[in-house]
Amino acid sequence: MYQPKNSSMSPRYVGIRTFMRLENIRTVEDVDIAVIGNPFDTAVSNRTGQRLGPQHIRDFSILLRPYNPNQEINIFEYCSAVDYGDFEIIPQNIHASYDTVKDELSHVLEHDITPIILGGDHSITLGHLRAFAKHYGPIALVLFDSHSDTWDNYFGEKYMHGTPFRRAVEEGLIDVDHSIMVGLRGPLYGPEDVSNPEELGFKTIPMKKMHELGQKETIRQIHERVGESAAFLSFDVDFVDPAYAPGTGTPEVGGPTSFEALEYIRALNGIDFKGFDLVEVLPSYDNGEITAALASTVAYEMMTLAALQKKNQK
Repeated sequence: MYQPKNSSMSPRYVGIRTFMRLENIRTVEDVDIAVIGNPFDTAVSNRTGQRLGPQHIRDFSILLRPYNPNQEINIFEYCSAVDYGDFEIIPQNIHASYDTVKDELSHVLEHDITPIILGGDHSITLGHLRAFAKHYGPIALVLFDSHSDTWDNYFGEKYMHGTPFRRAVEEGLIDVDHSIMVGLRGPLYGPEDVSNPEELGFKTIPMKKMHELGQKETIRQIHERVGESAAFLSFDVDFVDPAYAPGTGTPEVGGPTSFEALEYIRALNGIDFKGFDLVEVLPSYDNGEITAALASTVAYEMMTLAALQKKNQK
C-alpha cells in the first residue's frame, strides 16, 4: 500500500519533490492511482515553459494532506498511489512523443490504474486519449477550458495545443454524444469558432451560459450528458480566471474563482472517470505560486474522485 509520507512526522522540505510526497516508484503492482508528468510544451501558440508545469505542481503539492474534508474521505484508506515520474517525451517531436506516451500509458491502464497526468501543453491530451480509446474504446470527454481546442490547424500545423480535440474526433477516440466542454470564453477569429465544437458533436456550456444557469444546473447537465459512460476529465488551468491562475500561456479573463472551479470538480462524484489530466501550468508567469496552489489542489480533487469511486465500489 503506497501513501504519502506523514508531514507531521517528517518535515515537508525533506526528500525528493514528488506529488503530495508519494513514493517515486515506476510500478504497476499494488497501485490504484499513478500521478504522471507529461512535460511536453513545444506545440504552444504563445508563451512556452509548460514543460516545467509538472515540477511546479509537485513542488507546491507537499502541503496537501490525505483527508479531504469537503468530500469527507481519507484518500489512502481506499487507494494506493505513487508518483510514477514523467513520460520520456522527445522535445519538439510531437509524433514520437505521442507514441511514447501512448505505449507507457497503455501499460498503466492494462493494470486498472487511474492516471492523473500533469502537463505540459494541451496538445498532450491527444496522446492520452489514444491510450484510453485503445483500452476502453471511444471515451466521454469532460473538458474544463476557456478554449475548445477544435481548430483544424494553427500556422498550418495540424498538431498544436489548439487542435487536439478535432484530431481526437477524427481518429474516433471520443464518444462525442456523451462529451461536454465547459467554460468556453474569450475573443475568437470568427463565428465558426463558436460553432466548431458543436458541429463535431460536443455539447458546450460557455462561461456566460454557466453564469446564467448557475452551478447546480451546470453540474446537472454535465452528469446528464456523460451518463454512465466511461469518461476522461481534462482540466486546462486557463479555465480559471487569471486573477486566480496567472501562470498559464493563453489566459482569458472572466472565468471562475479558484473556489468555484474546485466546487465544480467535487460535484463530479459519481461519473465513471477512468483518468484525468491537468494542463497549461506555466511557472514563469505564476506570481507567488498562485497557480501551483490551485493546480495541485485540482489534482488532489481528481485523486479524491478516484478514491470515492473505489469507496463506492466497495
